[in-house]
This record gives sequence, C-alpha cells and structure tokens, in this order.
Amino acid sequence: MARTIAAALTPLRASGAEVDDDALQPYLIFLRDAGVDGVLLHGTTGEGILLSFSERKRAISNAVTGPLSVLAHCGAQSTTDTAALAAHAAEAGAEAVAVIAPPYFPLDDDALLAHFVEAARACAPLPFYVYELEKASGYAIPVSVVERLREVVDNVAGMKVSDAPFAKVAPYLLEGLDVFIGAEALIGEGLAAGAAGAVSGLAAAFPEVVVEAVRSGDSTAAGELRAVVERWPRHAALKAVVASKGVPMREDVRAPLRQLTAAERAALLAAV
Repeated sequence: MARTIAAALTPLRASGAEVDDDALQPYLIFLRDAGVDGVLLHGTTGEGILLSFSERKRAISNAVTGPLSVLAHCGAQSTTDTAALAAHAAEAGAEAVAVIAPPYFPLDDDALLAHFVEAARACAPLPFYVYELEKASGYAIPVSVVERLREVVDNVAGMKVSDAPFAKVAPYLLEGLDVFIGAEALIGEGLAAGAAGAVSGLAAAFPEVVVEAVRSGDSTAAGELRAVVERWPRHAALKAVVASKGVPMREDVRAPLRQLTAAERAALLAAV
C-alpha cells in the first residue's frame, strides 16, 4: 500500500534562532491525526541544512519518541557530519535515513558514491534512502551512482525524488527500490508507474490533501494547492497555515529565510 510521508516543518522560536522543542510533539500528533504514515525530518521543508549539528541530533532524538515513524534526513555539507548524523539516527531509533547529494560543490561520480557509501554504512542495517533534488543540490545524482551504491552496500531501500517534470523522475524508478515522489503534482503519475508513495512538503501543513492524493491516485488538487502556496515564502507560509489550524507552531524561520508580512499572511490564509 502506498505511503504518505510528510516532509515535516521544524518548529522554531526566538525569530528562528532556537528550535522549539515544546511544539514538536503537538505538531507530530496533528500530522498523525490527519492520516500520514510517517515524517521526513530535517529535509528541505524542515530547514535541515540551516540547523546546527547538535540541533539536528536533539530533534531526531525527540521526534522518535513521538507518534509517527521517522525518516531522518541526515544530509550535510561534509561527509563526516552526514555519517555522524546517520549513525545517531540509527542509535536513536529512526525508521530510516535519507541523504541528499551535498550542495555547493559539484561532485563527480566517484566522490558522490563514496559520500553515500559512508553515510549508508554509518546507519546500517537501517534502511537508507538517496534523496534526489537537483534544484537544491545543484546537480542530479546519476542513476549509475545509485546502481553502484546498491552493489556496494546492502541497506539501500529506496529514494525520494523531488525533481520535475516526470521525465526526470522516471529513470530512478528502478526495480527493487521504493521510490517516493516529492512533487505533489506528479504523485498520481508516479504511483501509476510503480512509486511507493509520496514524501511531500505540502503534507507538512495540508496532510489530508496529500493523504487523499496518494489514496486516490489523483494528485491534481494537491499540485494546484502547492502552486498557490509557492506564491509566498514557502517555509513561513506552511508554518502560518499550521498555526491557523490550532497547532502551537510559530512562523519563525531560520535566516536567511524570512517570515511573512502581515499583508502576505492575510493573503495566504484567504487563498487557501
């Protein structure tokens, strides 16, 4: 059965300077009650790359005590930090680990493979997911690297693929891999092609919409809603929506991301 994984927001306070530990569990309960099957912690929607190493470790430890299974995104700029976070996630009790291709430096195939191998081995035998997002990394992960990774380590379970259009997703739908779709508009097409479900940033604030898209195989409404949300700074917008639903989530985001203006907040909530 296809799974809906919410790419969770990270509750922050003090204008984004601090992680709001107290808000995490109520937020996870909100997601659980809406029917999601688990969360991706500290992905793009979760501002993971902007959090410190210690903040990420603490948040992983807190999240795994909650009501949902946790897929911990452990991607970091350096291989050392990535592997250390992956090891911590395994020790803390996460369901799985995901790692994005490191941004900034365009890595060749051998360097990228070595990075993923070290991260996967650090959390073994925990399931390991390769997180493909060309827009964030600055380059796409070659399919050949994924295939070589599967030959070297035993715990590669699948991928999160957040690229668009679908022509960029299709090559990663390899036999034996659980591939989760990131772009909400492509969920239906992905499921029809054999994807295992969705890992959705929209589900961070509109979990019921994405749950229904995965259940029905029709992601038209989810894709249209994502396009509406993208009119505003996305992280603050999603947090504003969650707060409007009674969850103790502040709109605070980690700089250089920015919060909404009062006019933007009003326009957003009217639109959704």
